[in-house]
Amino acid sequence: MTSPTPGRIALPHSERNAPAGCQHLGATDPQQTLTVSIIVRRKNPLDLQALGGRILSREEFDRRYAADPADFESLRQFAHVYGLAVDEQASSLARRTLVLRGTAQALQRAFGVELHNYAPSGSAAAATTPFHSFTGQVSLPESCAGIVQAVLGLDARPIARAHFRYRRNLKRDPNAASAGAQPVPFNPPQVAELYDYPTGVNGSGQTIGLVELGGGYNASDLETYFQGLGLTPPTVVAVSVDGGTNSPGNPNGADGEVALDLEVAGAIAPGARFAVYFAPNTDQGFVDAITTAIHDTANNPSVLSISWGGPESSWAQTSITALDDACQSAAALGVTITVAAGDSGSSDGVTDGQNHVDFPASSPHVLGCGGTSLIGTGTRIDSETVWNDGSQGGATGGGYSTVFPLPSWQSGKVSGSFRGVPDVAGDADPDSGYNILVDGQQEVVGGTSAVAPLWAALIALINQQRGKPCGFVNATLYGDPQDFHDITEGSNGAYSAGPGWDPCTGLGSPDGSEISSALGG
Repeated sequence: MTSPTPGRIALPHSERNAPAGCQHLGATDPQQTLTVSIIVRRKNPLDLQALGGRILSREEFDRRYAADPADFESLRQFAHVYGLAVDEQASSLARRTLVLRGTAQALQRAFGVELHNYAPSGSAAAATTPFHSFTGQVSLPESCAGIVQAVLGLDARPIARAHFRYRRNLKRDPNAASAGAQPVPFNPPQVAELYDYPTGVNGSGQTIGLVELGGGYNASDLETYFQGLGLTPPTVVAVSVDGGTNSPGNPNGADGEVALDLEVAGAIAPGARFAVYFAPNTDQGFVDAITTAIHDTANNPSVLSISWGGPESSWAQTSITALDDACQSAAALGVTITVAAGDSGSSDGVTDGQNHVDFPASSPHVLGCGGTSLIGTGTRIDSETVWNDGSQGGATGGGYSTVFPLPSWQSGKVSGSFRGVPDVAGDADPDSGYNILVDGQQEVVGGTSAVAPLWAALIALINQQRGKPCGFVNATLYGDPQDFHDITEGSNGAYSAGPGWDPCTGLGSPDGSEISSALGG
């Protein structure tokens, strides 16, 4: 790792290693045009604890916690010196994001990096679009180093996986017990009934935001699906972030994720409006999608569902900080964020023999959602255990962060000194999964991807009951574990379920009416 040239300062925690499992294709074309998002410091530090749960108006938030216009002006001058253009339309003081565009050559000079192209090795490489990345650290001139918290876009490696599983692809553990009643798929309203979700409300007046890092939806699919359930299809709008678009066409790809999110949440809260934020699968796209959603004054989502993520160990620290900061802004503005905890058990799919948790589910400013296997009829749950179909079939993520310390609201509930994941759970087993329609095909889909929109729909119903947003709900939910169906059987690999919070299913699956009461619904 080379040291910054004199007069420049390395951006702390911006280190990047070469992408693992990838083929080096050579240097990036110096004339290729690229775009970066610079995340700028706040005017003042944001202390959520000091706010005491008070939800800020956008005007107060912008006045106190947006970026300082003087900082943006300093960075505009920096951009001019290095021949970079400022995309003023894409930039935002509220989002603390200044967007710069220029050639790879100009960006390399501006940020002290060397860009190279990579592609995944093996048979999938030919079908994968090469991406650019760098190794080492980003550096900046001394005059603006203290202003910048992250530079996103110089590394475009795919950062996240969609956490859904098709039942038809399920590879069951041959040693798993099969005695007794077997799980069967559900329509989403049946799961809401089993969990005693509030009735008499349908999400009217609320907007549910969905972050999608690929795939798309067909309006004709949604109309067919909701009419088949006897429901009026909800209003759905697609929002493009960093060039991401609603691009359906591959039922075996991310279309399954988009359909699952829309159809689970939409069937439970059909009166809600849906804003789907499509972005590239990069740390830049992920962060920009979240900041765009929470500062979207046109659609104004009160809850944001995220079914994508990756092991904490695969993220650069500056990217983790930038995304977590965005989630803190959401909490201050009263936007609840629900996030899937992952489908690869306690290892989160990492093969180093260690336990890992998924990010952003591990952010202490989101509601991390784990998975169960559910058997029940009508309003009666017959059994509910940790979702675990073995090493080949998938299992709920969960464990302990290595990045975030134990939040105050987990004290006394979670052992150890680091953030426990997940917070809550819900039906995720593909065998007890959800009947959905993907690109004209009837499918049964599970995974913790289903649990994030399941909880997002519950929050939207409660928001309608309250007439105002719940906001950051974690502290309240941890205050009364009686609001949950405690899951005490099963494991996700290294961890087993037990009474109270556990690193498989968190506090448990929801008792919707009790949670509504706890949150003032």
